[in-house]
Amino acid sequence: MKFRAKQVQDKENIRTSWGRRGTAGVSFASTVEFNKVDVNFAGKKILQQIDLTLFPGEIVCLLGESGSGKSTILRLIAGLQQVSAGTISINHKIVANSNFNLPPEKRATGLMFQDFALFPHMSLIENVEFGLIKLQKKEKNYQAKVALKRVGLEGREHDYPHMLSGGEQQRLALARTIAPRPGIIMLDEPFSGLDSRMREIVRAETMAVLREINATTIIVTHDPEEAMLLGDKIILLRNGQIVQNDISANIFHKPADIGVARFMSPLTEIGAMVKNGIIDTPLGRIKAENKKDGQRVIIAIRPVDAIEMSEKKPGIRGRLVSKREALGIDIYEVQVENMEGLINVRQRSNPKFIVGADVFLRLNMQHVLVFDQN
Repeated sequence: MKFRAKQVQDKENIRTSWGRRGTAGVSFASTVEFNKVDVNFAGKKILQQIDLTLFPGEIVCLLGESGSGKSTILRLIAGLQQVSAGTISINHKIVANSNFNLPPEKRATGLMFQDFALFPHMSLIENVEFGLIKLQKKEKNYQAKVALKRVGLEGREHDYPHMLSGGEQQRLALARTIAPRPGIIMLDEPFSGLDSRMREIVRAETMAVLREINATTIIVTHDPEEAMLLGDKIILLRNGQIVQNDISANIFHKPADIGVARFMSPLTEIGAMVKNGIIDTPLGRIKAENKKDGQRVIIAIRPVDAIEMSEKKPGIRGRLVSKREALGIDIYEVQVENMEGLINVRQRSNPKFIVGADVFLRLNMQHVLVFDQN
């Protein structure tokens, strides 16, 4: 109990160390448009035929594996990367094509790098003032102090970055990004370097600041859960192409293909064939909507929601072969007759589930995914 109380107190200390909400100021949010954008580097295609529109004030998460092109899109918007083909427009004005690239300082964008890219030889106030080039000295100093106060670094203006913790350096980088009140704010893996204890609070406070600023915001992440928590919309990239561009709920519940489903969560996959509009599986019969007889399909079952496991009938009998406890949600592996692999199930902790015992599985058809087998 004492340890739990300390955790709660630590989180509260982190939360209250940020500045008062509603004091960050407001930007004039921008529209961003990509039209058939390609990027080639050293003979390799980095991005291919990217079409997308980001609307003023929305928060979009770029999601995908390393090398999928997420950070390249940020660099393109910031003006740090040359377009090979196609056009990029901000507020319906072309800022980049294969022959032209508007300089970064003329784009009203703010980019927070993954490593924060702070200037070690400059004080905190000087780091924030660096991007306020259009303001007079007095106004520059005032706006920098406002930004530092909002992220909870008031009173430390004359400290240097090496005197800050990792979380405080992240705050300084955020202050420097928001101080000019850009119409577009971009964050590249902003929370990846924080431990799990701090990440939840820092993420929530950062998002509060971003909502206040109301700039069009693009956040790069490789974490599907984080993308769903943060983004009004998710753009999923694979091999330099957009695979799906949609709201979070649709990305998860209506994935464009099995690759998207695999990226969003672990799956149990069952190969089967459609017969008379029905798919027979070791876990029961599934209706084959919009599938032809004789068609090969893959049934994809997520560990959460798709299967209900109980110690009594009804259901398909299985044998519980492993159980791992994980903060109230246990992780199980179940062997079912006529299935080669094990079925993964995540369900609320239940002491009646004992390794070696028989359990009974029922499918929740609303959460079962069916894909064509290529």
